[in-house]
Amino acid sequence: MKTSWRTASLVVSAAAVLTLTTACGQDTAPPASSQNVGASAVPGDLGGIDTGAGAEASKAPAGGVGTLGVSTNAELGELVTDELGLTLYRFDQDTAQPPKSNCEGDCAKTWPPVLADDAKAGKGIDASLLGEVTRADGSKQLTVDGWPAYHYVKDVNAGDVKGQGVGGKWFGLTPEGKKAQAADLPGLSTRKDPELGEIVVDKNGMTVYRFTKDEAWPKPVSACTGACLEKWPVVAPVDINDTKGIEKKNYMKFTRPDNGAEQQTIYCWPIYTFAGDKAPGDTNGQGVGGTWYAVRPDGKPVGAPEK
Repeated sequence: MKTSWRTASLVVSAAAVLTLTTACGQDTAPPASSQNVGASAVPGDLGGIDTGAGAEASKAPAGGVGTLGVSTNAELGELVTDELGLTLYRFDQDTAQPPKSNCEGDCAKTWPPVLADDAKAGKGIDASLLGEVTRADGSKQLTVDGWPAYHYVKDVNAGDVKGQGVGGKWFGLTPEGKKAQAADLPGLSTRKDPELGEIVVDKNGMTVYRFTKDEAWPKPVSACTGACLEKWPVVAPVDINDTKGIEKKNYMKFTRPDNGAEQQTIYCWPIYTFAGDKAPGDTNGQGVGGTWYAVRPDGKPVGAPEK
Protein backbone atom coordinates (compact mmCIF):
# COMPACT_ATOMS: atom_id res chain seq x y z
CA MET A 1 0.00 0.00 0.00
CA LYS A 2 1.46 3.39 -0.91
CA THR A 3 0.20 6.73 0.24
CA SER A 4 1.44 10.02 -1.19
CA TRP A 5 1.60 13.08 0.96
CA ARG A 6 2.42 16.70 0.41
CA THR A 7 5.62 17.86 2.04
CA ALA A 8 5.61 21.28 3.55
CA SER A 9 8.74 23.38 3.17
CA LEU A 10 9.66 26.70 4.61
CA VAL A 11 12.45 28.86 3.29
CA VAL A 12 13.94 31.51 5.49
CA SER A 13 16.51 34.12 4.71
CA ALA A 14 20.00 33.73 6.06
CA ALA A 15 20.20 34.74 9.70
CA ALA A 16 23.08 36.71 11.06
CA VAL A 17 25.34 34.62 13.24
CA LEU A 18 24.76 35.39 16.90
CA THR A 19 27.90 35.94 18.92
CA LEU A 20 27.96 35.31 22.62
CA THR A 21 30.18 36.41 25.46
CA THR A 22 30.18 33.13 27.37
CA ALA A 23 33.43 31.25 26.94
CA CYS A 24 33.19 27.51 26.41
CA GLY A 25 35.62 26.05 28.90
CA GLN A 26 39.34 26.52 28.58
CA ASP A 27 39.94 23.79 26.01
CA THR A 28 41.66 24.29 22.71
CA ALA A 29 39.25 24.16 19.81
CA PRO A 30 39.11 20.76 18.13
CA PRO A 31 40.51 20.48 14.60
CA ALA A 32 38.15 21.40 11.79
CA SER A 33 37.96 17.80 10.60
CA SER A 34 36.27 16.81 13.86
CA GLN A 35 33.76 19.68 13.86
CA ASN A 36 31.94 18.50 10.74
CA VAL A 37 30.96 22.05 9.83
CA GLY A 38 30.51 23.51 6.40
CA ALA A 39 27.46 22.02 4.68
CA SER A 40 26.11 24.03 1.78
CA ALA A 41 22.78 25.27 3.17
CA VAL A 42 22.51 28.80 4.52
CA PRO A 43 21.81 29.46 8.22
CA GLY A 44 18.16 28.87 9.01
CA ASP A 45 17.52 26.26 6.31
CA LEU A 46 14.49 24.26 7.34
CA GLY A 47 14.04 21.76 4.53
CA GLY A 48 10.87 19.67 4.27
CA ILE A 49 8.74 18.23 7.03
CA ASP A 50 7.31 14.76 6.53
CA THR A 51 3.66 15.16 7.43
CA GLY A 52 2.43 11.74 6.49
CA ALA A 53 3.17 8.14 5.84
CA GLY A 54 5.41 8.63 2.83
CA ALA A 55 5.96 5.85 0.33
CA GLU A 56 6.77 3.11 2.76
CA ALA A 57 4.43 0.14 2.86
CA SER A 58 3.52 -2.14 5.71
CA LYS A 59 4.53 -5.79 5.39
CA ALA A 60 1.44 -6.94 7.25
CA PRO A 61 0.19 -10.27 5.92
CA ALA A 62 -2.72 -9.82 3.52
CA GLY A 63 -6.07 -10.84 4.97
CA GLY A 64 -5.06 -10.87 8.62
CA VAL A 65 -2.29 -11.14 11.17
CA GLY A 66 -1.95 -14.86 11.82
CA THR A 67 -0.70 -15.89 15.23
CA LEU A 68 -0.34 -12.93 17.57
CA GLY A 69 2.70 -12.64 19.78
CA VAL A 70 4.37 -10.33 22.27
CA SER A 71 7.59 -8.37 21.78
CA THR A 72 9.46 -6.35 24.37
CA ASN A 73 10.51 -2.80 23.51
CA ALA A 74 13.25 -1.24 25.64
CA GLU A 75 11.27 1.97 26.15
CA LEU A 76 7.64 0.83 25.91
CA GLY A 77 7.67 -2.63 27.44
CA GLU A 78 5.50 -5.45 26.07
CA LEU A 79 3.63 -4.92 22.78
CA VAL A 80 1.25 -7.06 20.74
CA THR A 81 2.66 -8.04 17.34
CA ASP A 82 1.46 -10.00 14.32
CA GLU A 83 3.13 -13.15 13.02
CA LEU A 84 5.76 -11.04 11.23
CA GLY A 85 6.64 -9.13 14.39
CA LEU A 86 4.93 -5.90 13.29
CA THR A 87 3.48 -3.77 16.08
CA LEU A 88 -0.28 -3.40 16.58
CA TYR A 89 -1.74 -0.04 17.63
CA ARG A 90 -4.88 1.46 19.15
CA PHE A 91 -6.52 4.86 18.50
CA ASP A 92 -7.68 7.14 21.31
CA GLN A 93 -10.70 8.30 19.28
CA ASP A 94 -12.04 4.75 19.09
CA THR A 95 -14.15 3.21 21.85
CA ALA A 96 -13.80 -0.18 23.53
CA GLN A 97 -17.18 -0.42 25.30
CA PRO A 98 -18.81 -1.00 22.91
CA PRO A 99 -16.03 -1.55 20.36
CA LYS A 100 -16.13 1.02 17.55
CA SER A 101 -13.57 2.17 14.99
CA ASN A 102 -13.48 5.84 14.05
CA CYS A 103 -10.61 5.50 11.58
CA GLU A 104 -12.00 5.47 8.05
CA GLY A 105 -11.01 6.78 4.62
CA ASP A 106 -7.51 8.25 4.42
CA CYS A 107 -6.99 7.41 8.09
CA ALA A 108 -7.43 3.71 7.32
CA LYS A 109 -4.87 3.98 4.50
CA THR A 110 -2.21 5.16 6.93
CA TRP A 111 -3.47 2.92 9.76
CA PRO A 112 -4.69 -0.29 8.05
CA PRO A 113 -7.24 -2.08 10.26
CA VAL A 114 -6.10 -5.50 11.44
CA LEU A 115 -8.54 -8.08 10.12
CA ALA A 116 -9.83 -10.65 12.59
CA ASP A 117 -10.26 -13.46 10.05
CA ASP A 118 -7.19 -15.56 10.92
CA ALA A 119 -6.05 -13.99 14.19
CA LYS A 120 -4.98 -16.50 16.82
CA ALA A 121 -3.63 -16.06 20.31
CA GLY A 122 0.03 -17.00 20.56
CA LYS A 123 2.39 -17.06 23.53
CA GLY A 124 1.72 -14.21 25.94
CA ILE A 125 -1.71 -13.40 24.49
CA ASP A 126 -4.91 -14.03 26.47
CA ALA A 127 -7.39 -15.44 23.94
CA SER A 128 -10.31 -14.25 26.06
CA LEU A 129 -9.31 -10.63 25.35
CA LEU A 130 -9.50 -11.06 21.58
CA GLY A 131 -12.66 -10.08 19.74
CA GLU A 132 -13.88 -8.35 16.61
CA VAL A 133 -15.90 -5.35 15.51
CA THR A 134 -17.75 -4.88 12.23
CA ARG A 135 -16.48 -1.89 10.28
CA ALA A 136 -18.58 0.35 8.02
CA ASP A 137 -17.50 -1.66 4.97
CA GLY A 138 -18.63 -4.91 6.57
CA SER A 139 -15.14 -6.27 7.29
CA LYS A 140 -14.32 -7.71 10.70
CA GLN A 141 -11.58 -5.87 12.62
CA LEU A 142 -9.61 -7.47 15.43
CA THR A 143 -10.04 -6.03 18.91
CA VAL A 144 -7.91 -6.48 22.03
CA ASP A 145 -9.94 -5.98 25.20
CA GLY A 146 -12.43 -4.14 23.02
CA TRP A 147 -9.94 -1.80 21.34
CA PRO A 148 -9.79 -2.04 17.51
CA ALA A 149 -6.28 -2.94 16.34
CA TYR A 150 -4.29 -1.36 13.50
CA HIS A 151 -0.97 -1.51 11.70
CA TYR A 152 1.02 1.62 10.75
CA VAL A 153 2.33 1.90 7.18
CA LYS A 154 5.67 3.35 8.31
CA ASP A 155 6.43 0.21 10.31
CA VAL A 156 8.20 -1.99 7.76
CA ASN A 157 10.45 -4.10 9.98
CA ALA A 158 9.75 -6.33 12.96
CA GLY A 159 10.03 -4.28 16.13
CA ASP A 160 9.36 -0.88 14.50
CA VAL A 161 7.26 1.43 16.70
CA LYS A 162 7.15 4.51 14.48
CA GLY A 163 3.43 4.90 15.15
CA GLN A 164 3.92 5.34 18.89
CA GLY A 165 2.51 8.66 20.06
CA VAL A 166 1.65 9.97 16.58
CA GLY A 167 -0.70 12.92 16.92
CA GLY A 168 -0.88 12.19 20.64
CA LYS A 169 -3.63 9.67 19.80
CA TRP A 170 -1.94 6.51 18.51
CA PHE A 171 -0.23 4.05 20.83
CA GLY A 172 1.14 0.54 20.72
CA LEU A 173 -1.21 -2.11 22.12
CA THR A 174 -0.12 -3.96 25.23
CA PRO A 175 -1.23 -7.60 25.69
CA GLU A 176 -3.87 -6.29 28.12
CA GLY A 177 -5.28 -3.89 25.52
CA LYS A 178 -3.79 -0.84 27.24
CA LYS A 179 -1.81 1.83 25.40
CA ALA A 180 1.95 1.54 25.67
CA GLN A 181 3.71 4.35 27.48
CA ALA A 182 7.41 5.07 27.74
CA ALA A 183 8.97 5.03 31.17
CA ASP A 184 10.15 8.35 32.58
CA LEU A 185 13.41 9.42 30.94
CA PRO A 186 16.15 11.73 32.22
CA GLY A 187 16.26 15.28 30.86
CA LEU A 188 18.80 14.08 28.30
CA SER A 189 19.82 10.49 27.60
CA THR A 190 20.68 8.24 24.67
CA ARG A 191 19.01 5.51 22.67
CA LYS A 192 20.14 3.05 20.03
CA ASP A 193 18.69 3.97 16.64
CA PRO A 194 18.75 1.09 14.12
CA GLU A 195 20.17 3.34 11.40
CA LEU A 196 22.02 6.13 13.21
CA GLY A 197 23.48 4.29 16.18
CA GLU A 198 23.58 5.87 19.65
CA ILE A 199 21.94 9.29 19.59
CA VAL A 200 20.77 11.81 22.18
CA VAL A 201 17.08 12.17 23.11
CA ASP A 202 15.25 14.57 25.41
CA LYS A 203 12.99 13.79 28.37
CA ASN A 204 10.16 12.90 25.98
CA GLY A 205 12.31 10.53 23.94
CA MET A 206 12.48 12.97 21.02
CA THR A 207 15.63 13.09 18.91
CA VAL A 208 18.10 15.92 19.59
CA TYR A 209 19.85 17.67 16.67
CA ARG A 210 22.76 19.97 15.80
CA PHE A 211 22.95 22.67 13.15
CA THR A 212 26.27 22.56 11.32
CA LYS A 213 26.23 26.34 10.78
CA ASP A 214 26.46 26.81 14.55
CA GLU A 215 29.77 27.21 16.33
CA ALA A 216 31.10 25.99 19.66
CA TRP A 217 34.60 27.41 19.97
CA PRO A 218 35.67 29.50 21.75
CA LYS A 219 32.04 30.06 22.73
CA PRO A 220 28.64 28.75 21.58
CA VAL A 221 27.16 30.54 18.57
CA SER A 222 23.66 29.86 17.23
CA ALA A 223 22.89 30.50 13.56
CA CYS A 224 19.24 29.44 13.88
CA THR A 225 16.99 32.47 14.48
CA GLY A 226 13.50 33.73 13.76
CA ALA A 227 11.34 31.30 11.80
CA CYS A 228 14.10 28.69 12.04
CA LEU A 229 13.38 28.35 15.76
CA GLU A 230 9.74 27.53 15.04
CA LYS A 231 10.84 24.36 13.28
CA TRP A 232 13.91 23.70 15.41
CA PRO A 233 13.02 24.53 19.04
CA VAL A 234 16.00 24.94 21.35
CA VAL A 235 16.62 22.45 24.11
CA ALA A 236 16.23 24.30 27.40
CA PRO A 237 18.89 23.86 30.11
CA VAL A 238 19.04 20.40 31.69
CA ASP A 239 20.85 19.86 34.99
CA ILE A 240 23.91 17.70 34.51
CA ASN A 241 22.60 15.33 37.21
CA ASP A 242 19.47 14.80 35.12
CA THR A 243 21.40 13.24 32.22
CA LYS A 244 22.50 9.72 31.36
CA GLY A 245 25.18 8.73 28.87
CA ILE A 246 25.94 12.32 27.82
CA GLU A 247 29.49 13.73 27.50
CA LYS A 248 29.85 15.89 30.60
CA LYS A 249 32.98 17.75 29.52
CA ASN A 250 32.03 21.28 28.43
CA TYR A 251 28.39 20.54 29.20
CA MET A 252 27.00 24.05 29.58
CA LYS A 253 24.12 26.40 28.86
CA PHE A 254 24.26 29.83 27.25
CA THR A 255 21.95 32.81 26.86
CA ARG A 256 20.79 33.63 23.34
CA PRO A 257 21.15 37.36 22.53
CA ASP A 258 18.22 37.33 20.08
CA ASN A 259 15.50 36.45 22.57
CA GLY A 260 17.20 36.05 25.95
CA ALA A 261 16.32 32.36 26.16
CA GLU A 262 18.78 29.91 27.68
CA GLN A 263 19.86 26.99 25.51
CA GLN A 264 21.63 23.74 26.42
CA THR A 265 24.78 22.55 24.70
CA ILE A 266 26.61 19.24 24.50
CA TYR A 267 30.37 19.70 24.31
CA CYS A 268 29.58 23.39 23.75
CA TRP A 269 27.42 22.74 20.65
CA PRO A 270 23.88 24.22 20.78
CA ILE A 271 21.19 21.53 20.58
CA TYR A 272 17.62 21.47 19.27
CA THR A 273 14.63 19.22 18.62
CA PHE A 274 12.65 19.14 15.34
CA ALA A 275 8.97 20.11 14.94
CA GLY A 276 8.69 17.52 12.18
CA ASP A 277 9.29 14.68 14.64
CA LYS A 278 5.88 13.65 15.92
CA ALA A 279 6.74 10.68 18.11
CA PRO A 280 9.67 9.23 20.07
CA GLY A 281 11.97 7.43 17.67
CA ASP A 282 11.30 9.79 14.75
CA THR A 283 14.42 11.09 13.01
CA ASN A 284 12.76 13.18 10.30
CA GLY A 285 15.25 15.99 10.92
CA GLN A 286 18.25 13.86 9.99
CA GLY A 287 20.11 15.47 7.07
CA VAL A 288 17.51 18.20 6.46
CA GLY A 289 19.03 20.90 4.26
CA GLY A 290 22.37 19.15 4.50
CA THR A 291 22.87 21.04 7.76
CA TRP A 292 20.84 19.31 10.48
CA TYR A 293 21.96 16.05 12.09
CA ALA A 294 21.16 13.94 15.11
CA VAL A 295 23.62 14.35 17.99
CA ARG A 296 25.97 11.72 19.36
CA PRO A 297 26.64 11.57 23.12
CA ASP A 298 29.93 13.43 22.53
CA GLY A 299 28.14 16.27 20.73
CA LYS A 300 29.20 15.33 17.20
CA PRO A 301 26.59 15.29 14.38
CA VAL A 302 25.76 11.82 13.08
CA GLY A 303 26.46 11.45 9.37
CA ALA A 304 27.48 15.04 8.70
CA PRO A 305 30.06 15.42 5.90
CA GLU A 306 33.54 16.19 7.12
CA LYS A 307 35.37 19.20 5.86
